[in-house]
Amino acid sequence: MEVTQVLLNAQSIDGSVRKNAEENLKQFQEQNLPGFLLSLSGELANEEKPVETRKLAGLILKNALDAKEQHRKYELVQRWLSLDANAKSQIKACLLKTLSSPVSDAGSTASQVIAKVAGIELPQKQWPELIGSLLSNVHQLPAHAKQATLETLGYLCEEVSPDVVDQDQVNKILTAVVQGMSGSEGNTDVRLAATRALYNALGFAQANFSNDMERDYIMRVVCEATLTPDVRIRQAAFECLVSISSTYYEKLAPYIQDIFNITAKAVKEDEEPVALQAIEFWSSICDEEIDILEEYAGDLTGDSDVPCFYFIKQALPALVPMLLETLLKQEEDQDQDEGAWNIAMAGGTCLGLVARTVGDDIVPLVVPFIEENIAKPDWRQREAATYAFGSILEGPSPEKLINLVNVALSFMLSALTKDPNSHVKDTTAWTLGRIFEFLHGSAVEAPIITPANCQQIVTVLLQSMKDTPNVAEKACGALYFLAQGYEDVGPSSPITPFFQEIVQSLLTVTHREDAGESRLRTAAYETLNEVVRCSTDETATLVLQLVPVIMLELHNTLEGQKMSSDEREKQSELQGLLCGCLQVIIQKLGSSESTKYVFMQYADQIMGLFLRVFACRSATVHEEAMLAIGALAYATGPDFAKYMPEFYRYLEMGLQNFEEYQVCAVTVGVVGDIARALEEKIVPYCDGIMTQLLKNLSSNQLHRSVKPPIFSCFGDIALAVGEYFEKYLMWAMSALQSAAELSTHTVGDDELVEYTNTLRNGILEAYSGIFQGFKNSPKTQLLVPYAPHILQFLDGIYIEKDMDDVVMKTAIGVLGDLADTLGSHAGSLIQQSLSSKDFLNECLSSEDLMIKESAEWAKLAISRAISV
Repeated sequence: MEVTQVLLNAQSIDGSVRKNAEENLKQFQEQNLPGFLLSLSGELANEEKPVETRKLAGLILKNALDAKEQHRKYELVQRWLSLDANAKSQIKACLLKTLSSPVSDAGSTASQVIAKVAGIELPQKQWPELIGSLLSNVHQLPAHAKQATLETLGYLCEEVSPDVVDQDQVNKILTAVVQGMSGSEGNTDVRLAATRALYNALGFAQANFSNDMERDYIMRVVCEATLTPDVRIRQAAFECLVSISSTYYEKLAPYIQDIFNITAKAVKEDEEPVALQAIEFWSSICDEEIDILEEYAGDLTGDSDVPCFYFIKQALPALVPMLLETLLKQEEDQDQDEGAWNIAMAGGTCLGLVARTVGDDIVPLVVPFIEENIAKPDWRQREAATYAFGSILEGPSPEKLINLVNVALSFMLSALTKDPNSHVKDTTAWTLGRIFEFLHGSAVEAPIITPANCQQIVTVLLQSMKDTPNVAEKACGALYFLAQGYEDVGPSSPITPFFQEIVQSLLTVTHREDAGESRLRTAAYETLNEVVRCSTDETATLVLQLVPVIMLELHNTLEGQKMSSDEREKQSELQGLLCGCLQVIIQKLGSSESTKYVFMQYADQIMGLFLRVFACRSATVHEEAMLAIGALAYATGPDFAKYMPEFYRYLEMGLQNFEEYQVCAVTVGVVGDIARALEEKIVPYCDGIMTQLLKNLSSNQLHRSVKPPIFSCFGDIALAVGEYFEKYLMWAMSALQSAAELSTHTVGDDELVEYTNTLRNGILEAYSGIFQGFKNSPKTQLLVPYAPHILQFLDGIYIEKDMDDVVMKTAIGVLGDLADTLGSHAGSLIQQSLSSKDFLNECLSSEDLMIKESAEWAKLAISRAISV
């Protein structure tokens, strides 16, 4: 097959030619995979072929080795590993040869493919000579071959984990990369490739950063690279510094003064992409110190792994003025552009992080800037002063800010209505939102919102909702936090008198012609939901009146005629917002008996609307409608059974939706809600549901985050149907046991530990539901054979010492359930178990009241079981 022509055709402007070529490639791949991959690598290596076909050949090769989805990636890896060894070595030889191609596109495509092959083979201890042959390339001319090789080393470090490459090779890679970065390298493209490669290789340099001499050398070369004439190299060098700041924070002290000087110069004088990275360095240091100080606060012994060096506190007198200066570099239209990011925004973000890092100390450094600029004729100065003020509201103590805020509040309210500049209004509304978020609510001693200014605040915000979309969106946000601050105020809320007017204004906003801009419509619905959620009994009748209004809106979205895909997407987004709004209303009205009774007259119609939304078959809507149905089931209780015959197929569809796994997870949660609402009335649907849930657990295509909720769902179902669960017991217990074994032996990063705890909690919730469901039934003896394994699981997680409070509470609960349901059958087992006694005592003396209560109950249940 003449592959060059097919690859050219695959890029043809003519659709049918293109389609035909894609079919040909697909057939070739299916009929003869080794031949297919070989001819692609040959095409990529052949200097006589056109650059377009060489690039495409490389791209198809790369996609034959890797995929985004885990299960597909796994299949491709296995496929490559089982390929004929001879074919593989020919392909790899072609790839290495291409690195020295004078056509830079071919070389850089090859370097990506080599890294993908390395990502598969190096962990299997295959292709051991790769790194050596790359390194021998680096020391040879010509420059383009050097550049491609350094790119390959960079991609390679991105693909494989550090434990796959031994330290001797790491040293050689770093030496080659750092030499390529240094000033003695005459070719700027080579220096750029080396600097970018270092960025990827930093994770491998643990040992080198622990050695003073090597670390000094690397830091010197990186700092020198921030001063090269080529802007791309300067940006890449600062990106390296940002990465070093988080990976090697504890090693930075000797360099921090020099880094400050370099970053200050870049922020002041350099081009924007470089200046942004220079600011990012300090934001990253703030992130590190905030994390460390939070650990200190949570852990009174203060034995955090990494000490805090208080770099930000020491740099404050110079850092804050530098950041304030950046706030004056706004862009004219940044508020209209959602993805905007510039020096002023980066500086303000960093200032906010500095405030969270040092707290009160920042206030006196920023106040003079605010006072000096807030009333200046130039809008840039007014906006910068407002932005500075809004940025420092989280971090310092309320006592330190309250006087400042009281002075500023009336000024801000007047600016929001009267300032001639839209930027200033936008930032003012944002700052008011921050004031209400951090300095208003039951936790703050002195209220800043009083009966005297409450009406003015509401009036100004409702007025601003008529402003341009970006200002109106920020005004909605401010109102959101205003309502949230009154969440727990008792029977009467200061904004109750304005409830009707607020709701009306928000609904009006959702109908604005331009509500699609600046997320305005979404913000208006989010705020409406918050106002409803935080409302008091006084406004319950008004919330009831809202039900038919929102139902009508949802009904109208279902009446649409033939729509373009763009319109359909907008419609489905609106349906999602309306379902979300109904969910909040249902939860609000369902939570008190008096309103629930009146609300029930709408239940049939609402459910009918939700079913019609499902019939539209769009994933996003699915999720919101599903959540709203969960709320409806909770509110209607056993009566929900009448909707099941029609709703069940959508439930099943949701459980089968592996692709959009969030939809699947939400559906699993709703099955739990329905089980709790229906109790034994769910029995007719249990076979289908349990079969699908067990199928989901055994699939390697389903995202792992859906598995813990499935186990919790077993518990909900068992609790609902009691001893009827017997027919699923064997299958459920076997799935639980294998997951339990997996979750006791985990070594990994924080993310894995967090997932493991979520998984354990799901497993424990299942056990708890099953034991409580069988309690007082003649069939409890069916559970006895499983007790030893469950106790072993509890021992296992107790011994690992890494469970969080949530798991601890569920685990001690399961120990109690075991004793409570099995009685004397469990008593002797618990007495023999390795750690039950220690675990119980630890929970009894816990600071956490929830854990303590569960433990008291478990202690009682165990002593009853033992004395029988």
